[in-house]
Amino acid sequence: MNLTEKQKDRLKEAIFDSMSPRRQKHILKKGYDKWNPFEEPKDPIDMRMDRSKRTMNDLIREFMQAIDMTGHGEDYRKGALEICLGIINEDERYLGMLDFACWYRTLLDREEPGGRPGSDSGA
Repeated sequence: MNLTEKQKDRLKEAIFDSMSPRRQKHILKKGYDKWNPFEEPKDPIDMRMDRSKRTMNDLIREFMQAIDMTGHGEDYRKGALEICLGIINEDERYLGMLDFACWYRTLLDREEPGGRPGSDSGA
């Protein structure tokens, strides 16, 4: 279907107006101008990959192999999995957590080299 820009704009507005208020609010939060109701759906595997082309499972597997799990339980693994999914999906809540954690690590390294939360050297 070949539509002119004007026709697309009118159709976009009609689609938006026919949505529930809750869905409209979601679109407005992300930005009406950024919303494209005409784009092709993403391949599900693409949706679960980060910028390095790793899946969430790849990232978690690499992370768990790279760290010492001694002293960490199931909640630690669940937390890593949850933030991984949030970051890959570019969820604002998790991006905020990531930015804060990176900032905090830099702060601790600057003030107390080698110290970090949960480590013996930082306690």
